[in-house]
Amino acid sequence: QVQVVESGGGSVQTGGSVNLSCIASGDTDSLKCMGWFRQAPGKDSEGVAVIYTASGQTFYADSAKDRFTISRNSDNSATYLQMNSLKPEDTDMYYCAAARSCFIFRGFDYWGQGTQVTVSS
Repeated sequence: QVQVVESGGGSVQTGGSVNLSCIASGDTDSLKCMGWFRQAPGKDSEGVAVIYTASGQTFYADSAKDRFTISRNSDNSATYLQMNSLKPEDTDMYYCAAARSCFIFRGFDYWGQGTQVTVSS
């Protein structure tokens, strides 16, 4: 089993930055992917960014490209999402997730409780 806990959300103004952190614990050696997702009330979650733990290869949603950067630590027990040039439409609950096997944004097994990011105009 793996547990993931996010932190770092908050309120910023348009153009500001937020850095989200996610700490994984438990059987982290089994993890092949870590990622970030977002979800608005009443809507399905959508992928934001994914990183493959072995290769470091990353994938981003179109809305995140050139503004967000996903990274991981050396033992793959943590992942981070640096969010720059934030827009009001980036306002959402952001969730960290981890997977033993994934294909881009599919296959995630373990989810955190979420951290709110609010961008004001």
